Amino acid sequence: MGNRLWLLCLLIMSSGMTVSAFSPFKHRVFTMLWIATLISNIGTWMFNITSGWVMTELSSSPFMVSMVQVATTLPIFLFALPAGALGDLFNRRKLLLWTQIFLAVVLFLFAWLLSMGDVNAWILLLFTFVIGTGSAFAMPVWQAIVPRLVPRDTLGPAIAMNGVSMNIARAIGPALGGFILAAAGAVATAFLDAVSYLAVAAALLWWRTTATQPDTLPREYLVGAMRAGIRFALHSTPLRYTLIRALAFFICASAYWALLPLVAKDTLQGGPALYGILLTAWGTGAVSGAFLLPVMKRQLSANKIMLLATVGTALCSILFAYGGHVVIGIAAGLVGGMSWIMAVSLLSISTQMALPDWVRARGLAIFQMVVLVRWLRDLWAGDRQQK
Repeated sequence: MGNRLWLLCLLIMSSGMTVSAFSPFKHRVFTMLWIATLISNIGTWMFNITSGWVMTELSSSPFMVSMVQVATTLPIFLFALPAGALGDLFNRRKLLLWTQIFLAVVLFLFAWLLSMGDVNAWILLLFTFVIGTGSAFAMPVWQAIVPRLVPRDTLGPAIAMNGVSMNIARAIGPALGGFILAAAGAVATAFLDAVSYLAVAAALLWWRTTATQPDTLPREYLVGAMRAGIRFALHSTPLRYTLIRALAFFICASAYWALLPLVAKDTLQGGPALYGILLTAWGTGAVSGAFLLPVMKRQLSANKIMLLATVGTALCSILFAYGGHVVIGIAAGLVGGMSWIMAVSLLSISTQMALPDWVRARGLAIFQMVVLVRWLRDLWAGDRQQK
């Protein structure tokens, strides 16, 4: 029975990928929120390149540089499950609205401290952690609202287009961030990231959810809701298989992320602009992979695409480590981005299809926790480089 459920999940996922990639944009609410999140994602990547590069100026320690990635992802690992429980217990739109306002305020404060010259390595890590915490409470809720924005037959393309949004931002944000960082400094990029969160808040204020059928399920409390989410993940065969695959892929696929600023600075002898170019190449590869995936699904099974994505990720790491040339580094970014988005899209769609709405945010939070176990790899990589 469990194997049949898993096969059914994959068949539904496959059918969703054959619908037009642009069909979700027929729905106005999805389109408005997609544009707003694209702006916010661009701002986030501008801040990511800023925080990574500022740390290289505040501390030459590889361990401290890798800690920027740890401070970004550790809060998601720590707080994703309670965030998912809150997303299932309370109004998701209002929860998202308050998290966006919180993140904007924190970034305005960080930009002010940067302008005063009062930021050291530990303050940078503190603000990165706080911003990561805000993101942790927003991420599972963002994903959980997607089924309410589009019909079920366009859910697959909608999830894929959300990935495209993130990776268009990866293609634009780092290059734009590197340019602004070099031309106007870190204060400007932090300020613009704060403004991008206000754009999302404005879109959420504009959105009014349509009436839904009354909730007949018994009222849950936070701790009990978290336990229920874990129990569901343990006993749902399709979700459990997806989580195992995600853990196997992401804990290894993140190897090059933690020290990418040092790859740009030391291995390739570049500056913040080169770091942005590498991330832009990665984002460009991811966008290309998102549009290539439906074509591949018509020719190959999901298992074979996951195998190709894994091989491509390994090749990316080898090229970053031993390429020694800017062109090879850019090629590595293209291959890595394409491989990453294929794996993430397949696993994310499979997770969504395995979850009923009452536990959707919690299940997605658990999926994100599995994905972001890679923060342990980031910390280990920085420690090894330090030694």
